[in-house]
Amino acid sequence: MSRINKNVVLALLTLTSSAFLLFQLYYYKHYLSTKNGAGLSKSKGSRIGFDSTQWRAVKKFIMLTSNQNVPVFLIDPLVLELINKNFEQVKNTSQGSISQCTFFCVPRDFTAFALQYHLWKNEEGWFRIAENMGFQCLKIESKDPRLDGIDSLSGTEIPLHYICKLATHAIHLVVFHERSGNYLWHGHLRLKEHIDRKFVPFRKLQFGRYPGAFDRPELQQVTLDGLEVLIPKDPMHFVEEVPHSRFIECRYKEARAFFQQYLDDNTVEAMAFRKSAKELLQLAAKTLNKLGVPFWLSSGTCLGWYRQCNIIPYSKDVDLGIFIRDYKSDIILAFQDAGLPLKHKFGKVEDSLELSFQGKDDVKLDIFFFYEETDHVWNGGTQAKTGKKFKYLFPKFTLCWTEFVDMKVRVPCETLEYIEANYALRNFHVPHTMLGYSGEA
Repeated sequence: MSRINKNVVLALLTLTSSAFLLFQLYYYKHYLSTKNGAGLSKSKGSRIGFDSTQWRAVKKFIMLTSNQNVPVFLIDPLVLELINKNFEQVKNTSQGSISQCTFFCVPRDFTAFALQYHLWKNEEGWFRIAENMGFQCLKIESKDPRLDGIDSLSGTEIPLHYICKLATHAIHLVVFHERSGNYLWHGHLRLKEHIDRKFVPFRKLQFGRYPGAFDRPELQQVTLDGLEVLIPKDPMHFVEEVPHSRFIECRYKEARAFFQQYLDDNTVEAMAFRKSAKELLQLAAKTLNKLGVPFWLSSGTCLGWYRQCNIIPYSKDVDLGIFIRDYKSDIILAFQDAGLPLKHKFGKVEDSLELSFQGKDDVKLDIFFFYEETDHVWNGGTQAKTGKKFKYLFPKFTLCWTEFVDMKVRVPCETLEYIEANYALRNFHVPHTMLGYSGEA
């Protein structure tokens, strides 16, 4: 009798414990998880979002690039913005401690990565393995613009973009190439006739609508949604570069034609001036970048870039433009600290400001400040000898990056319209020494 009672009691205890455990699980699932939010769950069994198409595509892509030692890094603006908002959480996250897919599971058509082409050792092998893993890959190539100035090499093609699709999600791999000014450049994603326009929604791509230029980012490894990924160390700096990254090339073919018609000046004096002007431009760029003041090539310096891809040897100065909204009160002091004393100051901040600094070897730096109106832009000029004032009108313009004397600098994207407004009725296609002028302001 006592043995039966013990078995009954044991059975009742077991049943009661099981019922209590089931109640706890029900209470947690239907009350606590709703009240506190799924994102706060620490349960290792709760893996929310990890079955999404996006996450599976990204995971497979990272596995592919990791196994093939392809050093890709994340450049997707949406994901980088999410990382920036949760940066402390990301830095303190270890692999395997994630319960919810936060970054790679946001519904979208693409996730963007990049790589530096000179670090890619096995491009063709990688392409084949990607297709064996189930990716459908599209490769976009075009001529290397860095070789446009060399007739014998100007037709060489380089890879610019890869788009690898897995199910309904695609990875956009942007191929960055090194440029002389120690920056990274990517090309225009231009579809050739044989490419299927319905392969992916190309118009939704955030990179490739035009060529782009970026500072070379310092990278760091983080864990996102359980995946180890390289990202820019300063995510927001990269994100802020994206909308202002448009790049335009110097017109190398036109420059060659120009020098075929008008021989280049390779005298000792001309070479010395170009060297001094380049050093002055480098110093000016360093000073303004330190101040956080954007600038562009203006007047004769801009014309030299547009017409002959070089500094005009008889121009006698370096000309830069700055929007007055970007003026900093310590700009004069900054240039003086850099070893460039103020030579002239015309106008005032409210009207027609122009600054001129004296560089080495009698080469001066002229900075023109531009004022924005509703339908046009203008800058003021003052004749040094007479004090006579002028007002120059320009159509509104945007700024693009370019490469000039081995530097990454800005020019007006609408360069021809800008130069036409600057030179009015003068024939800027012909060197002014051929027209009787001594300089090209």
